[in-house]
Amino acid sequence: MFVHAVYFWGQPDLSEADRQEWLKGLRTLPGIETVDQGYVGVPADTHRDVVENTYTYALILLFRDKDAHDRYQVDLTHLAFVETCARFWRKVIVHDSIVS
Repeated sequence: MFVHAVYFWGQPDLSEADRQEWLKGLRTLPGIETVDQGYVGVPADTHRDVVENTYTYALILLFRDKDAHDRYQVDLTHLAFVETCARFWRKVIVHDSIVS
């Protein structure tokens, strides 16, 4: 299994309409054919020194393997999301991992 975890930090001046458009775009991504499971979330109310919870949205996608992930990256829905929604974030961090 290939896990693609993406954390987005929003622009500081986003309107509620911007946030809703961004969230709508994020919610299209788990529906891409090569995604086995997908989740969109916000930071949990947990406060410990080891918890990073300053991000705006998290996207967690599970794929069968790296090839499925690579096909997701060039899928038209994913490309449209980036083109439409990139203006909403100021920072993105991606953690890809293989479940052993």
